Amino acid sequence: MSMITNHMPTAELQALDAAHHLHPFTTGNEINAKGARVITRANGVTLTDSDGHQFLDAMAGLWCVNLGYGRPELAEAAARQMKELPYYNTFFMTTHVPAIALSARIAELTPGDLNHTFFASSGSEANDSNIRLVRTYWDVKGKPSKKTIIARKNGYHGSSMGSASLGGMSAMHAQGGLPIADIHHIDEPHWYAQGGDTDPAEFGLERAQQLEKAIHDIGEDNVAAFIAEPIQGAGGVVIPPETYWPEIQRICDKYEILLIADEVICGFGRTGNWFGSQTMGIRPDIMTIAKGLSSGYAPIGGSVVTDEVASVIDQCEFNHGYTYSGHPVACAVALENLRILDEEGIVDRASTETAPYLKGKWDALADHPLVGEARIAGLMGSIALTPHKESRAKFAADAGTAGLICREECFANGLIMRHVGDRMVISPPLVITKDEVNTLSDRAWKALDAAHARLKDEGLMKAAS
Repeated sequence: MSMITNHMPTAELQALDAAHHLHPFTTGNEINAKGARVITRANGVTLTDSDGHQFLDAMAGLWCVNLGYGRPELAEAAARQMKELPYYNTFFMTTHVPAIALSARIAELTPGDLNHTFFASSGSEANDSNIRLVRTYWDVKGKPSKKTIIARKNGYHGSSMGSASLGGMSAMHAQGGLPIADIHHIDEPHWYAQGGDTDPAEFGLERAQQLEKAIHDIGEDNVAAFIAEPIQGAGGVVIPPETYWPEIQRICDKYEILLIADEVICGFGRTGNWFGSQTMGIRPDIMTIAKGLSSGYAPIGGSVVTDEVASVIDQCEFNHGYTYSGHPVACAVALENLRILDEEGIVDRASTETAPYLKGKWDALADHPLVGEARIAGLMGSIALTPHKESRAKFAADAGTAGLICREECFANGLIMRHVGDRMVISPPLVITKDEVNTLSDRAWKALDAAHARLKDEGLMKAAS
């Protein structure tokens, strides 16, 4: 079957898009005036737009295309399943083979006794499910007052009412009546931006101990769970100090607080292990999964819970679920994705070969005059842009001004690198080769050079006072 390459001229596609398509996290008037970039095909780590321009996708879509683009096996798995059983639900004491097989495979891959999956269609849905799960769990255990979930400022857990409330993004909370009740936020472990002159190890402990203080303030009998990403993704690839996670685990254990690890980005090889919880040495009671579960080829997510949590939930009718929970086509695609990641050794190779090579190239970016730090874990990295390296200064201009300029220069140099404020982040497909890492590095240097020149020309290389 040949690929469809004939399409309307770009300008006509952009006009139709502007007329009828509302984009996420976008100012509509801006994109409609400029015209959206129309992506028409992809293969490996390379995207092609409607004008034939090619880009190295260092973001793996939205952190999700771990397997890379264009794997025909996943298309074939979807087609086979569509022909056999295109849809059925898992309500009404019913199940189907793809959901059974995928939940069993997830149990094999996840650490500890995380052996039970409640399926959703996205990480947002799964984190909404987690709110219901933990509150129901404590209710069944005779502790209905344990409702409050503690989360982190600048954490990201999704965009629905529940999951966006768990997240700590102030711009999201400014719209739509967020956060919902009984969600409490503590500070993030972001030493570069907030640590000042503090030793990183001391800073990590202080940020973790905010959890203990919050539990005391709210009351242990009122706190249900703590949720966090092992490494913050949308917050700017914030890798916490080594002291942080052991202290969080200690506090959760001491106060019988359920620990929810949001593995939507970190899971399925991103941090060098199958799961970020393994990289950080934590034992979650619940793990949120999505994105890399299917490498983005089909929408699917889930909440993976321990034997103990499942045994409690199983005592009641859990009045929650989605039409597409465990959708058979999505499950079939996820199963094939996990098979390839495992059997082709993609996670292992990314960890032992590609990640160390990328780290060498990425760390070198810290030498650029525009870069204050370069951090990376596995295939998930960030650089901080600064007008003054030694003081880790912020720009005098509005946050994100320099980042947006750098992102534009990345696109101009055939590289997709995202900006989070004035941090640039990457999360390339796990299948990226060393040659492609070289290309990524070369284009990043060129983009940084061009952004630096523009910032100087426009008088923006000034530190905030």
